[in-house]
Amino acid sequence: MTKIRLPYIHEFIDRHGKVRRYVRRPGRKRAPLPGAPGTAEFMRAYEDAFADKEFARPQIGAARTVPGTINAAVVNYFNSAAFQSLAPESRRTRRNILERFRAEHGDKRVALLRRTHIDRMIAAKASTPAAARTFLATLRILMAHCILEGWRADDPTQGIKLAPVKSEGFPTWSEEDIAKFEAAHPVGSRARLALALLLFTAQRRVDIVRLGRQHIRDGAIHLQQQKTGAVLSIPLHPDLATVIEATKGEHLTFLTTRGGKPFSAGSFANWFREMCNEAGLSSLSAHGLRKAACRRLAEAGCSANVIAAISGHASLREVQRYTAAADQARMAKAAIESMVTAFPSTRTSVDKPE
Repeated sequence: MTKIRLPYIHEFIDRHGKVRRYVRRPGRKRAPLPGAPGTAEFMRAYEDAFADKEFARPQIGAARTVPGTINAAVVNYFNSAAFQSLAPESRRTRRNILERFRAEHGDKRVALLRRTHIDRMIAAKASTPAAARTFLATLRILMAHCILEGWRADDPTQGIKLAPVKSEGFPTWSEEDIAKFEAAHPVGSRARLALALLLFTAQRRVDIVRLGRQHIRDGAIHLQQQKTGAVLSIPLHPDLATVIEATKGEHLTFLTTRGGKPFSAGSFANWFREMCNEAGLSSLSAHGLRKAACRRLAEAGCSANVIAAISGHASLREVQRYTAAADQARMAKAAIESMVTAFPSTRTSVDKPE
């Protein structure tokens, strides 16, 4: 059944047991939607159904906006098929950025937005370069939508380049950090279960909070990543199996709040940071364990492709950083050992100064 929420979709099962989907607009002939929701074929047919300019679908919040303003552009984008088809976490991030943008500039005309204006907005975020980069990328998407709708003929963000952000991101957990956390949170606790799930699956927090016993079959964890849509089958690590069995739980998800409800990705991150604080690891986070899992795999000699088969990374660039670091350490160790063998030291005592 349809998992993405798009307006005007009518879905039913016909007498042959086949799922049928149509765009059904008031006063218009229904248009069939081929393929599965979210596929290129499906989204192309959905967009074609709204291609005629005579039809303007009602939009949430449109009655409270003035046509041609940034307010109207943002609302229109939120109601677009492109936005609605994003993963929930991507929608949340993009919505937060654009809501703050229109809170400051919503009553201004989108056609009057110039590069000088955007330069000033980015300059105001100079202290947070990563946030400035994300803001610019999101604004580019909004401008592309405005061009598509005919509200602008150009993109004022074109040509704006930001200096690369020199950051390693979330710190990677070391083996000492992991041991310290395990000492503070014994097997059987929710915190220890969270650590094991993160460390032995290499998944993002948004996927970790959805995992439950129903995902374990034939000695493996089966899941579909929410961000990428990748379908993964990860062999169940013996240590993870031990922790799961030792942790009480009768809920659909392994991890729950004290009230027995599933975590959201955000609430889980906040709770896990508290668990890190209790262990004296205030600088670390849940995402750092995903990186630690990749580091472990790299140090075990796994290639970037093998690591990505577990982590589900869509791009190998991040994974290759771990394999490169691990390879460098192994090769450097082998080089020193070779040098010691080839040039054994004959010195038996420390020279004394005269």
